[in-house]
Amino acid sequence: MSHFMRIKRDKIAKYLNYSEHVHIWCCFMIFSLSWRKIARRVHLYLGISIGALLTLIALSGSILVYYPELDGQLNKLSVQSSNTINWDEAYATLKYKYPGRLGSWRLENTATGSVIPARYYKPIETKGQAFAPLMVWLNPIGTQIIRDDFWGNYFVTWVYNLHFSLLTGSTGTLIVGYIGIGTLILILSGLWAWWPKRGYWARSLKFKARSTKLGLLYDWHKFIGLCFILPLLVLTITGIMLAIPNQTDPIITALLGKIEKPTTTVIKPKNYILLSDAIELAQKAMPSARLAWIETPSSSNAVYRFRLQTTNDPSHRFPHSYVEINANSAEIISVFNVDNKSPATKVKNWLHPLHDGTIGNHPLRVLWVLSGIANALLFSLGLYRWLLKTRRINNY
Repeated sequence: MSHFMRIKRDKIAKYLNYSEHVHIWCCFMIFSLSWRKIARRVHLYLGISIGALLTLIALSGSILVYYPELDGQLNKLSVQSSNTINWDEAYATLKYKYPGRLGSWRLENTATGSVIPARYYKPIETKGQAFAPLMVWLNPIGTQIIRDDFWGNYFVTWVYNLHFSLLTGSTGTLIVGYIGIGTLILILSGLWAWWPKRGYWARSLKFKARSTKLGLLYDWHKFIGLCFILPLLVLTITGIMLAIPNQTDPIITALLGKIEKPTTTVIKPKNYILLSDAIELAQKAMPSARLAWIETPSSSNAVYRFRLQTTNDPSHRFPHSYVEINANSAEIISVFNVDNKSPATKVKNWLHPLHDGTIGNHPLRVLWVLSGIANALLFSLGLYRWLLKTRRINNY
């Protein structure tokens, strides 16, 4: 054997010997740490890395639980309420005041008798932004524009963009979704790290007589986490599925079957029927449903599209049943009744009202607000304890 071959053989043997030692050392480290210790480290490092952004998302979410009411208080509109809404007058006012807006308008039926909110979804002024419609409010009888603004330019919509996309558009929405996955691991690892051994449950749930600040911080972190673990899990899982549907919808499909979606018909415009007549047709098509949204025809599509809430639909503001009416011929084009759709479709439709708390009215909404605050407290307590423990700040 040549001298060169002997050197090469010795190097390979040395490398293999070194690799074996590394492998043995890694295995030793893994098995020397209990699963509980691994969970604690995962919980700690995830909390430190995503905790600040998670707190921002959680606190903005707490604000958004009551965002329609909050916006109403911040922008008090002096109008006289009305028991009846003149939809034809409201639509005519929008076309007269905004003659260059040739696309569809979406009008909301709030049933409060105070104002009529309307949206124009693709204004030229915000072209290029992922979501920035023109928001308009009319008086109850539809004769006057009392306020208009672009989505994102006023407080509650700015907070909404912060919560859903960290103010960075579709890329931010993906980031929020993956932060949600990290949050799910964070919650479960914290639960695993705390989970008591058999016979120690009562002891593990108590505040202990501690003489150190570290111990007291741990007890409060544990107490708040256990109190809010179920709400935080629900908010996290629904938030993930709303933020990254392309990645999570296949899970629903695999478990429950196909997710069904309403059709969107396009018809060349001729002579439009009145909006009030189209509403009457839509309500005849689904007589027991509540009208929630009206989508008017555009210059390129003669279709009225109505969004309605059935008695079994959990979403009051954004329900999931639709009726399409041909604006030229006054014929019903399609009816999408969510009550008759697949289990996967129904589960998908529960995500948004469950996430924003509207499904449970005020009790659940209050709990959701407190959950966002609890999230911020958990991060603050955990971070402060870690800084004290690692002597990054003085322990006074």
